[in-house]
Amino acid sequence: MTDDQPRAHIAWRRAERIKRLSDRVIGFGPWGVGVDGVLAWVPVAGTLYSVGAAALLLNEAVRAGASRGTLIRMAAYLGLDSVSSGVPVLGWAVDTLFTGHAFAARALQRDIERRHGLPAEQDTVEPAPSRPRQRSSP
Repeated sequence: MTDDQPRAHIAWRRAERIKRLSDRVIGFGPWGVGVDGVLAWVPVAGTLYSVGAAALLLNEAVRAGASRGTLIRMAAYLGLDSVSSGVPVLGWAVDTLFTGHAFAARALQRDIERRHGLPAEQDTVEPAPSRPRQRSSP
């Protein structure tokens, strides 16, 4: 186990969350639609979301120490996804169908798996139930 493994596994989990939120909130067979696909049809909002999610993924990749090849592949997927969201109608349709965030996240996850292995299951510890507040007597 290296010192970088915990950080890489955190990046793997964050990439999974971004992948699902961006491109697979609703799935039907091999297809899925996420926040990126829905916001693609809202001018400016789609581009802002796409660029923001791309920046988060690339930041996680850099912090996890992803290889140069992985970073280039991710940038290509994310660049195509973000640029397409800026083109009215046809670009929005491409952005809805092209799951660039999912491709980039999976590239990062494969890089991490190759260097550090799969992360252990996510924490299964549930938070302790909160106590109801007791009112003080007047």
